[in-house]
Amino acid sequence: MLAEAVAKPEDCLLLVWSNQEERRVDFDRENDFVEGGAISCATGTSASQFDAAIAALREAAKSGNKARILEEIGLPLLYIDAQGNRREIEDRQEVEAVFDEIFDPAMLDLLQQLDLSRMSVAKDQGAFFDLGALWLVVDRDGGRPRLMTVNRQALDEAIAAARDQAERNQGHPVPFD
Repeated sequence: MLAEAVAKPEDCLLLVWSNQEERRVDFDRENDFVEGGAISCATGTSASQFDAAIAALREAAKSGNKARILEEIGLPLLYIDAQGNRREIEDRQEVEAVFDEIFDPAMLDLLQQLDLSRMSVAKDQGAFFDLGALWLVVDRDGGRPRLMTVNRQALDEAIAAARDQAERNQGHPVPFD
């Protein structure tokens, strides 16, 4: 991956941009750092690519359009249910068959609230939201991330943690849009 060859985030961005036809230089520089480090160094792509993927997922979930959500999914899709059972789904037809189980109302609600500022990265693994409830992974340097893991167990844990923080009056404000 790109990040292995360089040490500084600006160097990572330069390498990422060398693999992209369209660049949002100012946006990428301003938004490269999230929880876990520099997006460009950890994932091999830019903040603008994640922003585009996040916006597409968010809008698809808001519209309720199953086909639009499916366009943003990478294969194989790893699905972890509420009990922690792991299932690797290899093809689109299988994802469609269990779509309502994977993308239940709570998961669709999470997709509708995705925001780059709430994303975390793990070097050479991808980017995640809400304790790993959703993972976006890049399959080529400079490319657009795809939704590769949906973890219902982690979402339930994130909801419980947020509820606990709220009960202790330590919650974070939620924007209304």
